[in-house]
Amino acid sequence: MTTDRTPAGAADGTPTADPRPYQARAAVAETAVRARHLRRVWWLPGTTLGVAGWPWVTNQRLHGHWNYWWQAHLLDCLVDAQLRAPGPGRARLIGRLVRGVRLRNLGSWTNDYYDDIAWLGLALLRASAVTGIAVDRAVTPIVAQLHAGWTEHAGGGVWWRRRDTFKNVPANGPAAILLARWSRAGGRHTDLRRARSITQWMESTLVDPDTGLLWDGLHANADGTVGEVVTTVYTYCQGVFLGACLELAPGDPSGVWLRRAERTVDAVAAGVARGGVLVGQGGGDGGLFAGILARYLALAALAMPALGAVDAGGLAASLVLGSADAAWRNRAVARGGPLFGPSWDTPAAVPASRRDIGAERDLSVQLSGWMVLEAAALVERSRR
Repeated sequence: MTTDRTPAGAADGTPTADPRPYQARAAVAETAVRARHLRRVWWLPGTTLGVAGWPWVTNQRLHGHWNYWWQAHLLDCLVDAQLRAPGPGRARLIGRLVRGVRLRNLGSWTNDYYDDIAWLGLALLRASAVTGIAVDRAVTPIVAQLHAGWTEHAGGGVWWRRRDTFKNVPANGPAAILLARWSRAGGRHTDLRRARSITQWMESTLVDPDTGLLWDGLHANADGTVGEVVTTVYTYCQGVFLGACLELAPGDPSGVWLRRAERTVDAVAAGVARGGVLVGQGGGDGGLFAGILARYLALAALAMPALGAVDAGGLAASLVLGSADAAWRNRAVARGGPLFGPSWDTPAAVPASRRDIGAERDLSVQLSGWMVLEAAALVERSRR
């Protein structure tokens, strides 16, 4: 095992002398995920998807169980890697993944879950920015569906999925971020207004007044009133609310969005981190939660000092680097490279077989480990 902030290792754990350890560690994590999880869709050339588990079972290898929104985060990680170390081969891989998602989704870009489509829209916008891939025909129906998902039930907000009674931060957070970014990428001013109204709805209904943390969501009654509020706290809810505030803070003379972003960073440090390390929330979908929060903390570390919130930016950076150090220190070494655990402050275990139920098998968990290392690499590059 390496110790904190020691030079990165090669795929077999051998130390190297790279003076920028997080860049090298992120590269090794990328290699491992690509080797173990990326496979063609039904063996068709020009396509790829992330296999949901490793070692995989037949249904996973055939992409029968494929997790639409995990693929969006795989795409985001590949974009991170392209920003870290641009190359034509990875740019082509990004194109193959985009084709793979549409093919596996039977020719459509959307599904019934508003959070799923918002994540894919965000990843597609970023992929377009770094590779030039055309995404308007994909993002336009996603944005339209997100607009349609807003209703005045429970005071506003976007539904979690079609024909449901639940509205939550995991759908509204990425929807707000996407709409704000889409408005700047050539969308309409109404997209930005909707991003503000969504974020204000989260602030008004789902912020714990005692801790500043975001609750999961709420059920709307048939008469439009607020029903049961689900007060479970998930790490990624904090990340997407922070991300939405960061999108709205520039150019805001009131400073309200920046203050809310500062409050959220402080709340994360106090409420969902142990010893400066973001807490894990298991495998499956939960395997992605801490990585998503790390992504938006890294963006906060870069953006907040320029907006006048130097201390909050520094705290965000320390949470990213502390989490990345722990993830690397507690990695296991498996075929293909490092293997990350669902809790970065606990040693990872290599799955014994395809029947192993350990969370380390999950693509979500491995993407989260890769994501925090890319987040740390971004912070590292900003300090050069």
